[in-house]
Amino acid sequence: MGSRYVQKANDLFEGQTLLYAQIFGYLKTVCLKWAVQLGIPDIIKNHGESITLPELLSKLKVPPSKTSCVPRLMRFLAHNRIFDIHVNQKGHLSYSLTPASELLVSSSDHCLSPVVTMFTNQVLMGVNHHLGEWVCGEVPTLFEVALGTSFWELVKDKPSYMNLFNEGMASDSKMVDLALKNYSSIFEGIDSIVDVGGGTGTTAKIMSAKFSNLKCIVFDLPHVVANLLGSDNLSYVGGDMFISIPKADAVLLKWILHDWTDEKCIEILEKCKYSVSSKESKGKVIIIDTVIIEKEDDQYMADTKLSMDIFMLGLKGKERTEKEWKQLFIEAGFKHYKIFPIFGFRSLIEVYP
Repeated sequence: MGSRYVQKANDLFEGQTLLYAQIFGYLKTVCLKWAVQLGIPDIIKNHGESITLPELLSKLKVPPSKTSCVPRLMRFLAHNRIFDIHVNQKGHLSYSLTPASELLVSSSDHCLSPVVTMFTNQVLMGVNHHLGEWVCGEVPTLFEVALGTSFWELVKDKPSYMNLFNEGMASDSKMVDLALKNYSSIFEGIDSIVDVGGGTGTTAKIMSAKFSNLKCIVFDLPHVVANLLGSDNLSYVGGDMFISIPKADAVLLKWILHDWTDEKCIEILEKCKYSVSSKESKGKVIIIDTVIIEKEDDQYMADTKLSMDIFMLGLKGKERTEKEWKQLFIEAGFKHYKIFPIFGFRSLIEVYP
């Protein structure tokens, strides 16, 4: 009886710890935002390989009454693998960058600070407090419950949010360059590609610079591509992917399909299939998106993918398993596909008509 009682108490305390970890999980987000706002990754990068606490405090110009906050912030962020903490030969703490914080250095070719700024925007984060209200009602999207308008209308109608979104997506697109260096075979045999929902053209510019013989077309809503200038092998076309997509040897959908319901995805894929069908067996659709493999992914990978799925829930979008992707391809009339897990929490998927 006594041992069962002790075990039960231990289980409850473990459950309490888990609940508290969930309750305070949002602090990972706000502390990351805090570090970006303070410019800590840039300070460490500009200082050298590492920086001591007094040196960091000096650069931050923190008043004496707040100096104790900084080592606690850095300890928390280091625990979550954003920074590394070392003890130098004099026994003093020093901090250095990790692969995560290297991506927050403003001079980096792959800086993701705009993504942090976008997703940690106070309004966008606050929307999620309405999940319970939204899921029990008939209003289509979470944003409409919280703000009275959809996310896409919000972005369209408010230039500040449009800029925030474009800058975030553009910085994320720079990561494509890392994969193209090792997987250029993806573009073998194709002479033209349409980047659907390509925004201001960050991904297309990377492709056009790397493959000078590849004709790249950035296809997005007219107000997104208005007044954007192309080059010899890069052009901008305004339109609606639900109506038609310019013909090409390949169509690229980078982080597009997760925004939409299955029904809308099938519509988009059908338009893509029509666009590439003239290339016979060489035509294909290239998708860069998440594939949930919960039982095979490690903890961080699974957390990222499943968290993204909850975020997309409120937009009527979703992250999908391979089975769910396959069903979309079949219903859109495609014959086969290949998945390459080369983009971290996202994969590259080639789909063939």
